[in-house]
Order: sequence, then C-alpha cells, then structure tokens
Amino acid sequence: MKSLYSLALPALLALGLVHLVQAEGTEPEEHTKDYDTITVISPIRQPGQATWYTDDMAAGRETGDLLRDMAGVSGARMGGHGTDPVIRGLGQTRINVLLDGAFVHGACPNRMDPPTAYAPASGYDRIVLIRGVNSLEYGGGPGGSVLLQRETARFTEQEGPRGQFRAGFRSNSDSREAAVDLAAGRPAGFVRVLASWLDADNYEDGAGNPVRSAFEERSASLIAGWTPDEDSRLEISAEAQRLRDELFAGAGMDSPTSDNDVFRLRYVRAAFGPLSALTAEFAISRVDHVMDNYSLRQPPNPMMLMRAPASSDTDSGRLVGEIEADVLRWRFGLSVQNNSRDAIRVNDFNGMLNSVLWPGVSIDQTGLFVETELALSPRQRLISGLRYDQVRARAGQADRQPGGSFLSPNALYAIYYGDGADGRRRNEHNVSALLRFEQDLGQLPGTWYAGLSRTLRTADATERYIASNAAMPSGRWVGNPTLDPEQHHQAELGLFLQNNGWDLESSVFYNDIRDYILRDRFREPGNMATIYRNIDARMWGAEFSAGLRFGQGWRADIGLGYVRAHNRDDSRPIAQTPPLEASAGIEYRADRWRLGARSLAAARQRRVDDDPTSGSGLDARQTPGWAVVNLHGRYDIGAGWFVDAGIDNLFDRFYAQHLNRASAFDTEQVQVNEPGRSAWVRLGSRFGGGRRVR
Repeated sequence: MKSLYSLALPALLALGLVHLVQAEGTEPEEHTKDYDTITVISPIRQPGQATWYTDDMAAGRETGDLLRDMAGVSGARMGGHGTDPVIRGLGQTRINVLLDGAFVHGACPNRMDPPTAYAPASGYDRIVLIRGVNSLEYGGGPGGSVLLQRETARFTEQEGPRGQFRAGFRSNSDSREAAVDLAAGRPAGFVRVLASWLDADNYEDGAGNPVRSAFEERSASLIAGWTPDEDSRLEISAEAQRLRDELFAGAGMDSPTSDNDVFRLRYVRAAFGPLSALTAEFAISRVDHVMDNYSLRQPPNPMMLMRAPASSDTDSGRLVGEIEADVLRWRFGLSVQNNSRDAIRVNDFNGMLNSVLWPGVSIDQTGLFVETELALSPRQRLISGLRYDQVRARAGQADRQPGGSFLSPNALYAIYYGDGADGRRRNEHNVSALLRFEQDLGQLPGTWYAGLSRTLRTADATERYIASNAAMPSGRWVGNPTLDPEQHHQAELGLFLQNNGWDLESSVFYNDIRDYILRDRFREPGNMATIYRNIDARMWGAEFSAGLRFGQGWRADIGLGYVRAHNRDDSRPIAQTPPLEASAGIEYRADRWRLGARSLAAARQRRVDDDPTSGSGLDARQTPGWAVVNLHGRYDIGAGWFVDAGIDNLFDRFYAQHLNRASAFDTEQVQVNEPGRSAWVRLGSRFGGGRRVR
C-alpha cells in the first residue's frame, strides 16, 4: 500500500490532469416552483460524480450510446443497440449498473444485452455517473457506478396531472422515436405511466457503407406510490422492455427477441425510530434472449442453423439505514443479489444440442456494509467504510452432454484447467474497505480529496462457466470455475472547484490489481481456445474538466480522460483499454432558444493486445485517432412546447472507436464503424406541476 501513496502524492502536486462531470450545456443549480413543487433541473455535483437529465440527450440513440458522450465513459459498440459502457477502462461487472435500484443482468453470454440495453433513457428522469470508489453501498464495482433513477415529486392538494411527450427522427438510420410520461395524484399517493418506442434501420458510416445496426425497442412502466406525508413513501412498479430484430455487425449472430420484465417494491422513511433515514428496496428481473445466425441474415452454411436461447433471472434487494449525530453520520445496510442463468446452443437444421453455454449457473451474493462520515472540523471530513460479501457460485448442469462428439462443460473445464475444475459449489468471503479525506478550501469555492480503497469483484457467469464447443479446438470458449476474485487497491487524489462563473475538476488515480481476470488464449499447438486466468495488473489515469461562463449567456467547457492498463505477469498491455479522450463545447443561451457545438475526439491507441498467437488478440488493431463535431439547439415555442434539433458528426468523418467486441462464438474481433453525418429533430411538450422548465 505504501507504493500507492508514493505514486499518488506527486500526482496531486501535478494536478493538471483530469476529470469532468459537466453535462453538455448545463447551468448552475436552478429551482422552479410550480404548484408548490420544487424540482432541481441542473446537475447536483459532487467530487467524482455528475448527474444528467435525460431530456437533454439527443434523439434517436440508445442508452449505452448516449452514455459515451459523458466525460470519463467509453463504450464497446456491437451494433446500433447494446453498447457496453466502460468507466476508467473497466466495464462489464467491474462497474455497478442499477436501473431505478434494480440489478438487471443480461441473458447473452457475449453481452449483446448489457444492463443498459433494458433501460431506455426516456424512461428515467436522470442518470448519475460515479467514477471510481467513493462508496461501498452499491457493491464492489471498482470502476464506478451508473445509476438510472426516477423520482416522482409528491403531489399537492390542488395540483393537476403532470406529463410530457416527445417524438423525434434521426436521418442516418431513419430512426423514429416517441415517449410519453404521465402522472396524476393527490398528497396521499400517485400513479405514473411511462412508455417509449424507438425503431431504427441500419445506419451508414462516414464512407457511406451500410452497417448492420437496425433494432426496435419498446418499453412501458407503471408506478403506483403511497405518500402519506413528506417523510414517507411506498412505491410498487412493474415494467416491460421488448427488443426485436436487433442486427449486430460485430457478431456472428443477430437477436430476433430480447425481453425483460422488472418488478420493484421500495419503501423510504425519513425518520424511523433511532434512524434518521430508512430505505428498503426489492426487485425481480426476468430476461429472456434469443440469438441466431439465420432468421435475420444469410446463414454461413445451410446445415449450420445455429440458435442460442438464454435466460437470466435476478432477484436483488437492500436495506439501508442512517444515523446522524452532531459530527458523525453512520450509513449501514444489507444487500442481496441472486442471479441464475441458463443458455444453450442448438443446430436447428438437425435439432442437435451443440453446447451448454451457461450450464445452470447460479451466483448468489449477500453483503453487509457500514460507512461513517466524521466531521473533523467545519471544513474537514473523514469518510470510512467496510463491506463484506459472501459469494456462492455453482453450475448445476455442468455434466449435461451435448450431441455427437461435442463435450460437456465439465469435460471442457478439465481440458483447460485440470482435475478439480468443475461446476461444484464454490464460496468466497470478500472484504472491501474505503478511507477518504475531504477538505473544503478556505479562499476558493471547492474541495480537495484523497482516497484509498480495496474492492473485490467475483467472476461473472461467463468468466467462470461459459462452455462453448467448436468444430476446431481453437474456436472453443471456456470459462474457468477456479478463478479467484479480483482485488483492486486504488488511490485517488482530486480537486473540485465551482462558483457562479466557472468550474474545474481534476483527479488522478492508481489501481494495483491482484488476480485480475484476463480473457486470454490457451497456449498449445492447434488449440488456442479462449480461456480465463488470474494475473496481476496495474492501471493508472487522470481526468480533467473545466467550464467557463462569459458574456451574456455564453458557456464553454473542456474535458480530458486517460487510462493506461498493464498486464504485469506477461509484460504487455491489457486489451480493450480506451485511449486519451477529449471533448470541448460552447453554447449560447437566450430566453427562448439555445445553440451549441461540441467536439469529441480520441488519440490513436498504440497500446494494444492484437496478436492471438502471443496474447489475447482481443484488440482488432491500433485504432487511428479521430475527431467529430456535433451541433445542437433548442427553441421554446411556448405553452410548454419545444423543438430540439442537431447534427451529429457534422463533417461526416469515417472512424471507429477503439473498444470492440468479440464476435459471438468464434475467434474474430470486430470493430464496428460509427455513424456518419446524422441530422435529428425532436418535438416535445410538458405540462402540469413539477415539470422542468428550460
């Protein structure tokens, strides 16, 4: 741990490196009173954390794609839908993604459907991005957290219905969207209905090449709430997402159907006996996913009609309490997350079972955490936390035998990991810890902070149990049941400043990782199967952002982010690490309209692991640098109506972002080109109390 301090302290002294939490074109905190309902409409900012309101986001794009516009977030594109977010070079289960408090795990072993695929942005009020570890409440995600949230303000006695409507079009992909959000109630309770539809065709890249990316997304949510007083709230909700005919340029299969149903129960009490606050949440998610290589594309072989049905069932819940004293605040709780997954692959030409991809996998996690915030002085705070997670994992169908000469999961595990590698139950006892010091600056309006953390991440269902057969051994993809959990030991230093005319945020971080779970290749002639193993690794990086308000209605901002990842065991880069990324924007706001431009850019990524004969081969190539310019504007028509419009990739640049995805169930790495020039427009309306007024 001493090495963390020795690296972090000089970095603080050189705090020109960087971290942004500023949304595009946001203003300082603003309050609007409407029927006595107060709604904060601008980001509530804390060091390392930012909030975006979803109605500020461009039309015709799915949530994973939209997240990449946020500073510090990258993403791996496979098609037009299902972009997989990455924070500080860490993705998948290395970040916590909660959909209005619920954990949702997708049902595709190759992550065609990451959690954000089942979270249309129009169905949520805001997206909170947390970079790094500043709390242990949400689990051991070392990269950070993405929280998609809804909040329905309590109705007043005389208040009428609230609502908003949006409909839009995007030229490149001819995508059409519509969304509605309606709520009605009284002080004692409310009912809220949200529904959305997004239908997109294939888009063209900057060179005019069509990219397989079409999809249709439908979503509906019903929320009923009981609000007997200002301090109490009980909510029950049900929602359904339906994805149809998703085409993936970056995979050997497409997905004709993906369904998710979620049920939630939440109780919040501001004061409960000795507790100053109590929150209880429970959620059930049921995901069913089908992918194949023949219903939406020409199969490579008429006798190889491969189909892979899969399911993922997740039950999650948490109970969190708070106690506040004069100088000490306690936050503690219990969390539960149980996930069960099944997936097979069948040749529909002859009905033969090809692979038991997820052989009855269950991963159950039960966690306890406690955090304290101690006021050392009026300007100094010490935050500490401790978390314990018990993990139980097993594959109940690992002996199931496919047809012909194909191997069972246990047989595959034994080939690549030896005797004892099987689907039997395995237990982990993982302990995480956090220590963070914050100090408000005396002469400047801001805070500097220093933090140390240890977080553990257990292997996910694919890393531990995937069992994909292939005609040739080098085409196999086999999980490792004996994997140890990752241990992330991080140090972070940062500075956050904000006043009425400008803001600045900067941070540097170092991550020493023991037992990093590396997707790699087996080293044997004629048998280069995709496997997983533990290694030691290190990551470090920095983030910076600054914004300036000037003149009458002008604002400019800039952001940078960089992360470097190194495999210490094999002395090579870790694949799928984003390069230096940057953004810059300028916007002018008048009373009824606003107009802005934003440039997004990335440097060439030279640190790659693109050779499967000597490494993992998960990088498609050394990706060239790129830069694009986007325009956006809004005009308030009046009576709650407004028009948004913009042009993305104004100069029709031909480019791809570095992060790519492995093709489903073969060895090819596919880098999907980004869309070329796209003009978009959206008409919207808001009415009733509590609406956000722009």
